[in-house]
Amino acid sequence: MALPRFNRILLKVSGEALMGQGQFGIDPAAVASLAEEIAQAKGEGHELCLVVGGGNIFRGMAAAAKGFDRATADYMGMLATVMNALALQNALEKAGIDTRVLSAIPMSSVSEPYIRRRALRHLEKGRIVLFAAGTGNPYFTTDTAAALRAAEMGCDALFKGTSVDGIYTADPKKVASAERYDKLTFSRVLSDDLKVMDAAAVALCRDNNIPIVVFNIRQPGNLAKVIAGGGTATIVQNGE
Repeated sequence: MALPRFNRILLKVSGEALMGQGQFGIDPAAVASLAEEIAQAKGEGHELCLVVGGGNIFRGMAAAAKGFDRATADYMGMLATVMNALALQNALEKAGIDTRVLSAIPMSSVSEPYIRRRALRHLEKGRIVLFAAGTGNPYFTTDTAAALRAAEMGCDALFKGTSVDGIYTADPKKVASAERYDKLTFSRVLSDDLKVMDAAAVALCRDNNIPIVVFNIRQPGNLAKVIAGGGTATIVQNGE
């Protein structure tokens, strides 16, 4: 299914995409490969901003389930996303792309504070903006942060890079007969609890009419292909 052209895009990448074949942490080769994918998409003339998760370093919800105070665990997870954003910034700038990291938790020694008008100005100047530290508040996921920033930046779509090529009726890694959807409505995703993103993120995109495109970011060249309207992906949007 051909996708429409989206000019300003927010890309949501999980922390696991930075692990490579490891089980934890940041693999420089994986980060460099991801940066090349993003640089290729940028070269096609799109305005790009990113939200990176922190699950490769620390998961707030998992820690809370083991006895951590939930708010404290979430703040720790936010700090993990800053580390990932800095790693990706480093790789992107090595690839010749001008970037800025804006953190929802102020830490002026390593990033700029998140200010909406400043972020918009960076995008207008052709820079890739990496949003770090989630929303700056506990109890919100980086999925929700991605939907929020996509709305604030006036993005045409939110692209979610995963390890599968779209949304399926069941986990295709566990159920061989699972079928992939080409397109879905926000209402269907919420009513069927399809676990694309958390419900708050899906509802925020629905209310602001921001399509969600789910695709496999681990396949070489796929990001640029999907952003250009080709490749294999599932699009979630309003209407049929």
